[in-house]
Amino acid sequence: MLKHCAVLIVTGILLSSPAFAGVTDDVRNAVEELFRIVADKDLKKHDQQRRVVLKKVINNIFDYSEMSKRTLGRHWNQRTPTERTQFTELFASLLDNSYISKIESYDNEKIVYVKETIDGDHAEIKSKVVTEKRDEYTLDYRLLNENGKWMVYDIVIEGVSMVSNYRTQFNRIISNNGYSELVKKLQTKSSELKAS
Repeated sequence: MLKHCAVLIVTGILLSSPAFAGVTDDVRNAVEELFRIVADKDLKKHDQQRRVVLKKVINNIFDYSEMSKRTLGRHWNQRTPTERTQFTELFASLLDNSYISKIESYDNEKIVYVKETIDGDHAEIKSKVVTEKRDEYTLDYRLLNENGKWMVYDIVIEGVSMVSNYRTQFNRIISNNGYSELVKKLQTKSSELKAS
């Protein structure tokens, strides 16, 4: 399920059509830049360089600090500033390497933007992914406005929140084996993804 979700998330980042202004424009601009990078013939010859450029664009639209805080939930307040920084870096690395490795595996899916809702500093973009076989999946972005810039802090696929999904997994690991075991697992997973 997580692998399928990762492909859908990447697809949602990669392919879009301008349907709304405002918040959707921020996401669309990042999408267009990612699409340009993936299509760049010179960068296709240099995998490592392409990954660095893709990560930079993704980091400009994803709020890994907010995602990290929400995925740790109640455990976030128990962490020291150093632990919070370490966790955020590990979580960002996990997401970056998971999704970037799948960016070029999209299969002509299309994104249809359905609705944009803004409530103060929070926004949600509701969309759907339509495959070539006409299968449809809901794909919604939740964003926070940080100093005038909209940043994604959660993605909801078919009603399942990425943040909630990770929070459940992380809470189970911490409850059963402690926070240090979660860090160890994230370090191992990050190393595996970087090597693949």
